[in-house]
Amino acid sequence: MKILDLHASERPREKLLARGTAALSDGELIAILLRTGTAGASVLDLAQSLVRRVDGHLIRFADLTLDDLCSIRGIGPDKAATLVAAFELGKRFVEDLSHLDDMPITHARTVYQLMLPRLKGLAHEECWALFLNAASQLVSTRRLSSGGTSETVVDNRIILAEALGCHSRSIILVHNHPNLNPLPSPADIESTRRLHEAAKSVDLTLLDHVIISGNGYYSFADDKLYRP
Repeated sequence: MKILDLHASERPREKLLARGTAALSDGELIAILLRTGTAGASVLDLAQSLVRRVDGHLIRFADLTLDDLCSIRGIGPDKAATLVAAFELGKRFVEDLSHLDDMPITHARTVYQLMLPRLKGLAHEECWALFLNAASQLVSTRRLSSGGTSETVVDNRIILAEALGCHSRSIILVHNHPNLNPLPSPADIESTRRLHEAAKSVDLTLLDHVIISGNGYYSFADDKLYRP
């Protein structure tokens, strides 16, 4: 069915103007960005095909490149650029809300808010370290590794050298799980234990290891899974 065949109150753009963004589905919002469909499919059909492409998980749009989008029938460079720009604006909006550099980091949720913009939607694992001063304020952030889909390699010597170099008193390790499950693997547990012991040997404290996914986060310090 073509957009013009719909009642005006059900057309995405008119529906947004009359009822606000909250009244629209993900597909309808994407249809507004796409603006037009193809000869064989309406813009709503095209938008729904995109939603199906990511299995209904908007977080997975971050994995789609311009080439990925352009490979979808009905989406050319202009539409692809519009979608990528919209996703990037959304990411920057969240990052702006999460500007917590001057606040004491005293809870895993603060770590989650700070690091989510950097890690959300990645198709690979990344490991980061946050270095804090005596007042629990962030003094330095460093990406330690960027690996495959199942694990990253952490070099404790690099972490400790960075911590000592920036006069940090404590460390928080952070990494993501692309599979949407934030629960720690045996390798995560072992790497946390090793870093805890290594930090203690040079009078530093490993405060926490937070694992972030699109389905929540896990805190070793709290030993709990949270679903924000």
